[in-house]
Amino acid sequence: MADSLASQIITAIGGPENVRSLTHCATRLRFELADASKVDQNALEHMKGVLGAVPQSGDRFQVVIGGGVATVYENIMHLPEMANVGGASASDDAQKSNADVKAEARSKARGKVAWLDSFFEYLADSFRPILGVLLGASIIIALVNLLISLNVIPNDEASAGWVFVKAIWKGVFYFLPIMVAYNASKKLKVDPWLGGAIMAILMTPQFTGLMDAKTTSCVENAALGTKSCTASIFGLPMSLSDYSGNVFVPLLMAAVLALVYHGLKKIIPESVQLVFVPFFCMIIVGALTAFIIGPIGVWVGNGLGVGLAWMNTHAPFIFAIIIPLLYPFLVPLGLHWPLNALMLMNIQTLGYDFIQGPMGVWNFACFGATAGVLFLAVRDKDKDMRQTALGALAAGLLGGVSEPSLYGIHLRYKLVYKRMLVGCGLGGVVIAVLGWLFPSVTAAGQTVHGVTTTAFAFTSLLTIPVFNQMWVYAVSIAVSFITSFLLIITFDYRTPEQKAEVLARAAADQKAAAPVAVATATKIETKTETTAPTATSTTVVNAPVAGHVIALDETGDPVFASRALGEGVGIQPTDSEVVAPVSGVLQTVAETGHAFGIKTDDGVEVLVHVGIDTVKMNGEGFAVKVKANDRVNAGDPLVSVDFAKVKEAGYSTTTLMTVLNTAALASVTPKTGIDVKAGDEVIDIQR
Repeated sequence: MADSLASQIITAIGGPENVRSLTHCATRLRFELADASKVDQNALEHMKGVLGAVPQSGDRFQVVIGGGVATVYENIMHLPEMANVGGASASDDAQKSNADVKAEARSKARGKVAWLDSFFEYLADSFRPILGVLLGASIIIALVNLLISLNVIPNDEASAGWVFVKAIWKGVFYFLPIMVAYNASKKLKVDPWLGGAIMAILMTPQFTGLMDAKTTSCVENAALGTKSCTASIFGLPMSLSDYSGNVFVPLLMAAVLALVYHGLKKIIPESVQLVFVPFFCMIIVGALTAFIIGPIGVWVGNGLGVGLAWMNTHAPFIFAIIIPLLYPFLVPLGLHWPLNALMLMNIQTLGYDFIQGPMGVWNFACFGATAGVLFLAVRDKDKDMRQTALGALAAGLLGGVSEPSLYGIHLRYKLVYKRMLVGCGLGGVVIAVLGWLFPSVTAAGQTVHGVTTTAFAFTSLLTIPVFNQMWVYAVSIAVSFITSFLLIITFDYRTPEQKAEVLARAAADQKAAAPVAVATATKIETKTETTAPTATSTTVVNAPVAGHVIALDETGDPVFASRALGEGVGIQPTDSEVVAPVSGVLQTVAETGHAFGIKTDDGVEVLVHVGIDTVKMNGEGFAVKVKANDRVNAGDPLVSVDFAKVKEAGYSTTTLMTVLNTAALASVTPKTGIDVKAGDEVIDIQR
């Protein structure tokens, strides 16, 4: 029986003895390893059930699984060989939470600005555990809005049924401060129940009832549509606010609680800490939160919300374009959490949010790029990428989750970003223009330029109905999706080398089924022999440049030397003109001019790679004379190269040429150790 996915991952990661700790987040397994060089990244990336493998700084490594990461994590931790590894056994580590182990792992590989790194980790770990319930609630909101828009159910908030349905999702957002307080406290190594209990003080009926007390004075805020009240508590003024849905207050409270909690544990005897540490924390931090921290948190959240609202009102074009262009860089670094917190704060204070519309533009540009990758994977018979892209696209379109796409594909193939950012920018322009021409009206009657929503929604196909001016939002995300999709399928997302490797692997798979294919092809050829012209058989491949011919093993490039890209030769050039070695169609032409892929009429695929690592020259010194899909004859010029400039830049001038589909041919024989002119025969082919 084949090994389980859990066993395969541990084997590829270097074995259980190489694992110091293992944690997981929403989509990824996070390994802290003894030696990251032992990881078989190629095996992980082509493993069924794995969406991607991402090396991190130091000896950290991430394996992208997707939505089923929790199950895979549990399966790994229950493997017999993982006993006593990474905190999963009866050792002291077993008492550590997932967040504790994760914090230890991260603390060993901080960035240059440690406090900033810690701050964003604090934000991320305060929200990440509740993503599931937030996603579930957002889908409920979307479905309810869709049913209302279709007149399936009445929009009657007075009915008992409507009240019940609203309570299902409203509970998540109303009690969100308690959930955030729990996670934030846990992150700071404080009893999480203590953090949740202190935050709950401000949400009890008794506390909220103070707003209606006779001694309480209130002032209406017309700009925000909120009410600010001040009560007299033991002769001291206390500002009262509605803390439901607030996320800044619990984040601030947990930070203060951590100082008090750890301070008290140092001075209170261990034998009575269980009673007196919570006792004093609830009194001290509870009072500080009610009198100081709560009002400050509300003020900070309101200020940020009003500031962004001002920008959205007075500079909507800039705002709508900047947000989708920033997100592709914020999400991989975990820096998007502050904006997510602001979205929740906007809904709680303004009654609506205006950030999620432009954010949706980025998400659908991301999903469009993934759809383009899926299209090419199907076309090129790339089974591994087809599986990865299909899973990532489903997670994105149905769940609004971009991480599987980012970590499984986009960060592995950097050309994706160039195509995707165009979709982000164009979608941002569309939502800015349409949002200005067709402003939305909030429930309070305010006119807002841009797409708004009254719910925190993961931007997926299912949540489109939650947006006001739904058609504006739908058009904008469609533009971003289609743009990224078309750019990917038109210009590809891989370098010529990466594409060549995929085609070679597909050819090898095809050769495995050669007996059936050959028999079928013979029958077809017999039937069509009199009606279809036969392509000229390619028996030789000529030198693309004058110089001395060497074997691939002598080129100094391990990828070519491994024959992963097929059999071929290296030529140490003595001329600057590089020509087509065979007649056919240019399948690929690198933007930098360093690589060309040609397919002959009878199916021989030849790669010409000018120099080693010359892609890093970004086209400097390369004068390209052809473009993709051009038909060329053997001897036609492809590119003129300033090899002196290549040498000055520190790169090898050796020009490599391989037959990519070597595995599908009877033999490919290179002629090495000779001096040639461009056009001389250097490779013999037999079918």
